[in-house]
Amino acid sequence: MLTGGGDCPGLNAVIRAIVRQGISQHGYEITGFRDGWRGPLEYLHEELTVESTRGILPRGGTVLRTSRTNPFKRADGPSEIRKNMDRLRLDGLIAIGGEDTLGAANRLHAEHGLNVIGVPKTIDNDIGATDVTFGFDTALQVATEAIDRLHTTAESHNRVMVVEVMGRHAGWIALYAGIAGGADVILIPEQPFDIDDVCRLIERRHSRGRFFSIVVVAEGAMPKQGTMEVSGGATDEFGHVRLGGIGHRLEHEIETRTGFETRAVVLGHIQRGGTPTAYDRVLATRFGVAAIDGAHEGRWGMMPALRGTRIELVPLAEAVAELRTVSPEEYAVAEAFLG
Repeated sequence: MLTGGGDCPGLNAVIRAIVRQGISQHGYEITGFRDGWRGPLEYLHEELTVESTRGILPRGGTVLRTSRTNPFKRADGPSEIRKNMDRLRLDGLIAIGGEDTLGAANRLHAEHGLNVIGVPKTIDNDIGATDVTFGFDTALQVATEAIDRLHTTAESHNRVMVVEVMGRHAGWIALYAGIAGGADVILIPEQPFDIDDVCRLIERRHSRGRFFSIVVVAEGAMPKQGTMEVSGGATDEFGHVRLGGIGHRLEHEIETRTGFETRAVVLGHIQRGGTPTAYDRVLATRFGVAAIDGAHEGRWGMMPALRGTRIELVPLAEAVAELRTVSPEEYAVAEAFLG
């Protein structure tokens, strides 16, 4: 197995579940590839046992470590992975990751015939075909607690506090943390915003005697064209622009346009570090058991998904076909509480 992409609370719970179930129920030997897709590309591996994975359930991050390596950036990537899997006499590979990791896993299975099963993880909660991904609940709790804490300092200083949370394409963390934390403005990638509308909401609060405001913005939120300048950054191996900076840009724009003292707080990697919540530990464990059971049954090209309260195996192709994003109806729930 391997863990790819950004680290995420609950990864170690998946690793532990695959090892425990694979060894105790199916009599397998389990190999862990290190550093994401770099592991099977460069033959970086270790044996995983019940003893070596003992005590990792409550730990954040991943004991296998990770990277954003794209196996298709190398012309010989798929053939190297096959060669190294054959060298280790592996029956198949379980790839634990988000949109990019699962996309690569799907291509390796569909285009190159490799035995691969995926496990969905991302704090952004944007993987299609599953209702929830592990890691999201932990990130949501961290973001909500941060907003709760910022309320008191914002009110004490009569400030506007801009809280930037993660969310490249999907605004689930911003939406749910904003609702749970009582934010006054919530900006998400799915709804391009007008900075003038944002300032009007804040000014309306001030006119009603509420001299502080909380603005929650997802890192991928974008202004409507022509309303506010934004800047791009470098890209990773999957072509994603390195995000971050919208919070500080909003800080400048809001203070300049309204005259109200404004401060930005970027939560960044704090959201995906540290101890996973109980919910994420349980969901990750259920995904891990379903993945190794699916491998035992030869159901390659599949991925465990949460549907309602049940775990089902769904095609990887379905999981990566489109992102799970916030719909206008879901965003409308928050609109009644804004401003």
